[in-house]
Amino acid sequence: MKRTSLYLLMSGAILCSALTACNSNQGSDKQVADQTSPAPQSTFTNEWPVLTSAIAKDPVIEKRIDELLARMTLEEKIGQVIQPEINEVTPEEIKQYHIGSVLNGGGATPYRNKYAPLQDWIKMADSFYNASVDKSNGRTGIPIMWGTDAVHGMNNVIGATLFPHNIGLGATNNPELLKKIGWATARELSVTGLDWDFSPTVAVARDDRWGRTYESWSEDPRIVNAFAREMIKGLQGEPGKELFNNQQVIATTKHYIGDGGTLNGVDRGATQGDEQQLRDIHGAGYFSAIESGVQVVMASFSSWQGMPMHGHKYLLTDVLKNRMGFDGLVVGDWNGHMFIPGCTVVNCPQSLMAGLDIYMVPDPQWKQLYQNLLAQAKSGEITADRLNDAVRRILRVKIRAGLFEKGAPSTRELAGKKEVLGAPEHREIARQAVRESLVLLKNKNNLLPLKRNQKVLVAGDGADNIGKQSGGWSVSWQGTGNTNADFPGATSIYAGINKVVSAAGGKAVLSVDGSYKEKPDVAIVVFGEDPYAEMQGDLGDLSYKPRNTADWELLKKLRSQHIPVVSLFISGRPLWVNREINASDAFVAAWLPGTEGQGIADVIFKNAQDKINYDMKGRLSFSWPRHPTQSPLNVGDKNYDPLFAYGYGLSYADKDTLGDNLSEEGIKAESVVDQLDLFNRRPIGEWQLEIIGFQNDRVPMTSKSAKASSLQISAVDRNVQEDARRVEWNGQGAGQVALSVSDRKDFTNYVTANTALVFEIKVDAAPTKTTFLRLGCGSFCTSDINLTEKLKSFVGKNWQTVTVPLSCFPNSGANFGVNQPPSEYWTQVLQPFSLLTDGKLDITFSKVSLVKGAGKNAVCP
Repeated sequence: MKRTSLYLLMSGAILCSALTACNSNQGSDKQVADQTSPAPQSTFTNEWPVLTSAIAKDPVIEKRIDELLARMTLEEKIGQVIQPEINEVTPEEIKQYHIGSVLNGGGATPYRNKYAPLQDWIKMADSFYNASVDKSNGRTGIPIMWGTDAVHGMNNVIGATLFPHNIGLGATNNPELLKKIGWATARELSVTGLDWDFSPTVAVARDDRWGRTYESWSEDPRIVNAFAREMIKGLQGEPGKELFNNQQVIATTKHYIGDGGTLNGVDRGATQGDEQQLRDIHGAGYFSAIESGVQVVMASFSSWQGMPMHGHKYLLTDVLKNRMGFDGLVVGDWNGHMFIPGCTVVNCPQSLMAGLDIYMVPDPQWKQLYQNLLAQAKSGEITADRLNDAVRRILRVKIRAGLFEKGAPSTRELAGKKEVLGAPEHREIARQAVRESLVLLKNKNNLLPLKRNQKVLVAGDGADNIGKQSGGWSVSWQGTGNTNADFPGATSIYAGINKVVSAAGGKAVLSVDGSYKEKPDVAIVVFGEDPYAEMQGDLGDLSYKPRNTADWELLKKLRSQHIPVVSLFISGRPLWVNREINASDAFVAAWLPGTEGQGIADVIFKNAQDKINYDMKGRLSFSWPRHPTQSPLNVGDKNYDPLFAYGYGLSYADKDTLGDNLSEEGIKAESVVDQLDLFNRRPIGEWQLEIIGFQNDRVPMTSKSAKASSLQISAVDRNVQEDARRVEWNGQGAGQVALSVSDRKDFTNYVTANTALVFEIKVDAAPTKTTFLRLGCGSFCTSDINLTEKLKSFVGKNWQTVTVPLSCFPNSGANFGVNQPPSEYWTQVLQPFSLLTDGKLDITFSKVSLVKGAGKNAVCP
């Protein structure tokens, strides 16, 4: 099929809701000027579609499953629904507990060795497989599956081909390319002996502040629908052609459902919208994926209408399995079941009963979960029908994928073949993807494409930085801590430019700071976001905040020296870069191109005949903000007014009339008052008090008292009526009280002003276990200070004032601020004051404030 506009490829009126502007000409090969015309209303009610998978149920397979289920013990069945992490389980335990699958998380490698050679991957895969199929002592011997997050290539393995992240692929307008990428990814994954990819992500990101925006192909569900269909075919193959051979793997669509619709872009938050919006926007990728035969759906951390997805029976069972006919398996995400009210990591029968088929439990506690599930199955709390259905689905996927016949990983066709990892044909696919993903936003006086035989200055901290151009999920989870040496066979953007220019008799000079001895004919400046992944990538607003270099100053300096400037902007989302665009003659959204930086030089330089080598084909699959607070911003919105509309992108033949006069008025810094009260007799302004119990029961304090599983809070009198809050922990498990807000606050200016968190507290009963003062920016995004001894010292001393300089909070706490300077992580505050412990404690607090200058001479607790 030729390269057809995506908007002709969609099937079903269900996707043409008012939220997707179906009647526009977006994504054409011309510059889009007006995307705001009203769309037709959906003719659908809130009915979810009935779908038909390309992989039909096979009576022979179903009979085989029946026979296996009849032979399996209850212990074997429970083992199939448990998924530990590879470094938290041994082959002996695989055998003992009949474990059905394992995973390696982002950055996790065999034997915790970042540089684990292929033979170590194969060795570990063989050890797990051989243990699983052992039939001694009457074991049924079900082969194990190993899943990994190969989200833009086999990104955990040194030397793999890394493709552009999804946001760049969305700009290509080329679904067929996704099929090629899926094929290449499956081959490189098969080299390691693995058989299961936790990909593709089919999120429809609706708020670009979300740190996973780059994992989304588009804000428009139509692109997601078209791309998911082809990606699944590439990974798994197609019925009637090649399906699940030794070069293909099991695919997973994630995160079901609505992960991209989280409130304010806060990761793992509450999905916004009613059921029709949930279906028409966030369901799009699942519809085409199920039709293409995807075998696994991963549950989301997010929630909808108050219920976390890992426990949402209506959406997991009634909608996904019963209505839409999905007959594969549902896997959880990284202890995601623990967020269901009443659940913990090791005790959550609710999740299985809601429709989860495999618990992903990546820590040593998986054994305790196993034992609890076993007991609950024996007692009937987990019904035999639901357990058998879960195991049936797991067996169905394994049989369809040929795992019973493929044999040990080391015996498979591509296992251990180094020449396949980063193979030239795979890198060429990635290079094509880079070329087609570039979006030209500005091209003053048609500066691009450039002549090859010029003196070219290549500047910026992204010019010769393969880790930066690859982004998160690249060798390590967050994509940090890497050097160019960690990407053997890859090409940096500078290396690609240098190859082209040098071959033509020109000269390319690398200078990160833009200094030079010989004045260049043109400067190419490569800059943008440093790598990040989920949670740590969340933003408070869309203003571009360079960490290591003053990019804007560099651009202005070069232009002041009358040097034409081409900006290549590395980012995982559209950002407010008006100042940088104004200071550039040409501006290219390069996204996160991955390991094949040569693809950029292919496009921005002419060929040897001084003609266009490759035209600019990329078109925005996300709307570009006019102002840093313009989020959410999606085509079809009321009062839609982006700087660059969805579908925008210049070709080289287009005349650019943008100019250099975009508004440079960004967010005005909030005035730093000497004292910012957060609680004074009551929560101030947007702040609210909430308590969170050990059963993940989150209770906002909306009256005089509130109670959760491990603590309670009540309004009490100190100086006047109900001007303080008493919090009592019962010792039954972890409990937290917090001042919270739904939209992140930027406290950067307070940090630089020697500000301290100051609160008044009375301790009536000392903590029996470690107690922390926590600063939070979201799920698993915290910085903790041990306050135990200080609180013990306050017992019997009436009211005390605690002063904690903001600088005392460690930026290396649990996923909070890692690799981020203070100016960055202090922009994401959601909980500036919280106390938590899993012991007993009885305290009362009254006033909580940020006090400017109070931290100057204060000592950290």
